[in-house]
Amino acid sequence: MKFFIDTANLDQIREANELGVLDGVTTNPSLMAKEGIRGDENIIKHYIDICNIVSGDVSAEVISTDFKGIVEEGERLAALHPQIVVKVPMIRDGVKALKYFTDKGIKTNCTLVFSAGQALLAAKAGATYVSPFIGRLDDVSTDGVALISQIVHIYDNYGFPTQVLAASIRHPMHIIQCAEAGADVATCPLSAITDLLKHPLTDIGLAKFLADAGKK
Repeated sequence: MKFFIDTANLDQIREANELGVLDGVTTNPSLMAKEGIRGDENIIKHYIDICNIVSGDVSAEVISTDFKGIVEEGERLAALHPQIVVKVPMIRDGVKALKYFTDKGIKTNCTLVFSAGQALLAAKAGATYVSPFIGRLDDVSTDGVALISQIVHIYDNYGFPTQVLAASIRHPMHIIQCAEAGADVATCPLSAITDLLKHPLTDIGLAKFLADAGKK
């Protein structure tokens, strides 16, 4: 499973990268705004800064909702850096744009996916990644991890190359459950990744080893 960090915070991206387990980054307009990044020039510079930190794919989201706008914006983003993946919403014109980008050899991430049917359309259109939002499904009393399993099963049935990128991950158990379900990628906050390090028995064991090592 690949680990992507879901943030626009450069310090957190650097920390995750230094841990040695980071494979890429996902961002969105809300995450950019959270870091105070606004305006086209600042956003573009920020994407390039992110690409200069990591060696993997960096999802950059379009904000247009019509085919022409999505295509124009996506082509500008893709031209910024070879690592850029154009993040496209799961809407009618978004699916059309996915096919356009696929034919042009531009990598894509279909976002705001909440059903297997949506994921099937994204794969048919040639999306590089599909992003089911499991945490948001959990918020409305729907099993988000079950959707990951369903999409993985459908893609395996037909050999779709689209990678299942589990998004809206809230905690480390989401990561483990998505790994069990066969997700190709988990994108999550830094805290969810670092929380995988934690176990009380590790702390107890290390304390004992260190105490014993100090004995004479």
